[in-house]
Amino acid sequence: MPSVRQIRRRIRSVENTAKLTKAMEMVAAAKMRRAQSSVLSARPYATKMQELLSHVAAMPVDNLDDLHPLLRNRPIRNIEIIQVTPDRGMCGGLVGNINRRTGGFILESEASSSIIAVGKKGRDFMVRTSRDVRASFTELGDRPRLSDTTAISWIAMDDFTNEVCDAVFLAYTEFVNTAVQQPIVRQLLPVQPAELPPQDLTGYMYEPRQGRLMGDLIPRIVEMQVFEAILENNASEQSARMIAMRNATDNANDLVRDLTLEANKARQATITGELLDIIGGSLSFE
Repeated sequence: MPSVRQIRRRIRSVENTAKLTKAMEMVAAAKMRRAQSSVLSARPYATKMQELLSHVAAMPVDNLDDLHPLLRNRPIRNIEIIQVTPDRGMCGGLVGNINRRTGGFILESEASSSIIAVGKKGRDFMVRTSRDVRASFTELGDRPRLSDTTAISWIAMDDFTNEVCDAVFLAYTEFVNTAVQQPIVRQLLPVQPAELPPQDLTGYMYEPRQGRLMGDLIPRIVEMQVFEAILENNASEQSARMIAMRNATDNANDLVRDLTLEANKARQATITGELLDIIGGSLSFE
């Protein structure tokens, strides 16, 4: 049985850990509120842009040359995955969940794959599993801007246009609420056309011409989709970290209570032993 001094030393260590995790919980809570506000503001715009892009892809074109390269389907032999993960850990099972989801998707796919890793945790996982990491982006921070993520989008668009890959997918953790974050993989390129009823499949006249208009519009929409995925992942990360640190603090406080009880028992046993020694000594002199 450990001594009272050893138990008290461990209590102090656990109390210091609880203070640290409590501070990290409070920091994550502040960042979480800001991240949630950003993703909830960007989500309606990104969703509407995705709907617009799907409707455009479903519209018939008179000239195939007017069909934007990012809308063209071809047999899928190579895929590229933009995987968005945190740079840091201590956020519960979030990192493991998105890595398993992406790894499972790669194993299920019959095509060869390459990775654009956004975040250190995803990059390290892909390197450990000997995947082809085409590009890596880290340290985007807690307040990423659209200009910080455009390079990610353009690498994917250039690879698809130049037929380096035949499809591009986004893998990230979708923010559902503070307690729930859902890892998902969805197709980014080529754009999947919406299922429109026949009466809506009406041709439109574009000014300027359709090809030029799509050439300006579609890359902006793709950039917004990647940016929104990064915002979703950031909100999920801060929420998961806050909950993980709260659980760690609660566990540390429970451990302190258990150790305090153990210390009291050890102290009582020590006192009892000393009393028995005193009584035994006094009886020996009688």
